[in-house]
Amino acid sequence: MNIEQTAARRSPALTRSLVAACALFSALHAFAAPGAEAPAASQAGSHAAAHGSAAGVFAKVGEVVITHQDFEAAFAQAARGKFYHGKPPQEDVAKLQREVGQNLVDEILLEKEAKRRKLGPDQAVVDKAIAEYDERYRDSAQWKANRAGVLPGLKAKLEHDNVQERLQAQVKAVGEPTAAQLQEYYAAHQDKFTSPEQVHLRLILLKVNPSSPQAQWDAAREEGRTIVQRLQAGADFADLAKVHSGDASAERGGDLGFVHRGMLPEGAEAAVDKLQPGQTSDVVQVLEGIAILRLEARKQPVLNPLEAVRPRLRDLYLRDRSEEAWTAFLAKLRRDTPVQRDESRFLPLAQAGGNAPAR
Repeated sequence: MNIEQTAARRSPALTRSLVAACALFSALHAFAAPGAEAPAASQAGSHAAAHGSAAGVFAKVGEVVITHQDFEAAFAQAARGKFYHGKPPQEDVAKLQREVGQNLVDEILLEKEAKRRKLGPDQAVVDKAIAEYDERYRDSAQWKANRAGVLPGLKAKLEHDNVQERLQAQVKAVGEPTAAQLQEYYAAHQDKFTSPEQVHLRLILLKVNPSSPQAQWDAAREEGRTIVQRLQAGADFADLAKVHSGDASAERGGDLGFVHRGMLPEGAEAAVDKLQPGQTSDVVQVLEGIAILRLEARKQPVLNPLEAVRPRLRDLYLRDRSEEAWTAFLAKLRRDTPVQRDESRFLPLAQAGGNAPAR
């Protein structure tokens, strides 16, 4: 099949979307030097070059064709957005190639389904979005100079995206849950409705700038050990906090009140986990310096009553069921439509548990 035949059978919306995306990026986000290419796209391109030119069929979705040129344009845009101009590991590039390839296939499947459902764009929404572009870039000479050329592609992309949003809204409309469904979800996901453990702490913080030389950290640690020895000898934690602590809590005797477990820095949390109420930690290095912590009390996790969390329970139920409906819908579209893909130009994926590459 030659390029002309391929282009004739390519998805019109897909082509418009790619052209619009490239036009918008060039016209509105031309921050890189002309001709600059993201290293990820260069990595993928070098591998592809060894397997042939950009021409040819990347995928066939039913009777619709996606060319390697379509794929490379979409991948370059995705790589620029994900990696900017950094050079990511080859494994990350390989994963992104497969993600972009699947997204292109899904675009066609969703476009076909939208047509089957006779879904069209909401022109009022599209017109409003264009007006927002005009307002956002009203002082941009670049926008004014390129608007006429960019507008057709921009409008096509906005229309395409709006149709996809309408399709997604239809599929995800799972309906209001019954009382029984909410009760079942609540019982199965109690962790989502449980207030975490809280700990009542006091803190002495010997502040050290993170960029300070090691000698300053060592001096603060030694000062902290001296304070710990005084506390073990019977000194009052609150009195020492007022004198030595550089934290805002110092004027309250280091009292932090109750804080949720998980809000503490990793090292501090590990130290607190070992304490019983009334006990004091050894010195702990945290980002801001050297810390000494005293545990005053613990509040155990509490499962909140269903009625107290009903609004959040409903929202989480609808979110999960909507995502499940969308995942099942997409899986069915993929099963029902024959798809052929040429992934021979992809970078290899590493096999789980081994070093040998996998296709």
